[in-house]
Amino acid sequence: MAPPSDPNLLVGIETADDAAVYRMSDELAVISTVDFITPPVDDPYWFGQIAAANSISDIYSMGGRPLTALNLVMFPAKHLDMGILKEILRGGHDKVAEAGASLVGGHTVDDEEPKYGLCVHGSVHPNRVITNAGSRPGDALILTKPVGTGVLFNAVRDGKMSFEELEREVLPTVAALNAQAVETALAFDLHACTDITGFGIAGHLFEVAQGSDSTVRLEFSSLPVYPGALEMYRKGVGTGSNLPNRLMVQEHLKIEATLSKAEEQLLFDPQTSGGLLLSIPGSQADELLSNLSAADEISAVRVGEVVDGPPALVVV
Repeated sequence: MAPPSDPNLLVGIETADDAAVYRMSDELAVISTVDFITPPVDDPYWFGQIAAANSISDIYSMGGRPLTALNLVMFPAKHLDMGILKEILRGGHDKVAEAGASLVGGHTVDDEEPKYGLCVHGSVHPNRVITNAGSRPGDALILTKPVGTGVLFNAVRDGKMSFEELEREVLPTVAALNAQAVETALAFDLHACTDITGFGIAGHLFEVAQGSDSTVRLEFSSLPVYPGALEMYRKGVGTGSNLPNRLMVQEHLKIEATLSKAEEQLLFDPQTSGGLLLSIPGSQADELLSNLSAADEISAVRVGEVVDGPPALVVV
């Protein structure tokens, strides 16, 4: 299928970017994205918050501001209490409001399993669109949230970890918006940005490498990891996405670091409402990290760099 040829379509499907961008005028472009997920946790209010933050994140990763959101709801009304749905929607509404956007409607269907997310529209200046394909050799790569949500969510389901521990140490960060992170980064020469979600850190780093026609080096020892995630992999907990995520990148992946099997799994762990991966000139990295660390709830870390070479991911 040939990609659309409309000259006003600034970002389409070519680079598997986080959202589409369409130019409306010389001063305004519209960002469009849609995402929904199955419940990562049983608590419906947390589910609503996380799903909404996950959907809205795609607007931030393009350098934009969210404006409106539409609910996407699949719910087994014959089998679950409607009070659960009310709490899911309340969580989504509260997160949309926190983002300064307006929840303007949506669509609901009956389904066998709950699913929830948003169709989100945002705005950005046509000359200030950020994609996942603009990295340049010499760039530093900065990550604004830890990884490991996939295995932790499954660990709670398997009874290997308590929900109370997850709620205390992980969920506030997972549900946090990426608004302040991108706002801070836009004050610098931000070359590229993407959010780390279902393909895991390895998959999204390789998308950056492909888009920029460069090699990406990930410093594994610098990779921030949620408490308990590595331990859960050591105990044999996993996810259904790790293997597909590995297969997606394995022909272009070189692991030079000495990693255990559990540590390797963190590379492919699917994230929900993950952090932003920011690509900026290496000379600006320390100042950006300092500014990000001054912001509440952002624990940004420099995790790698972009170098000359063919599209590939090298873990060192």
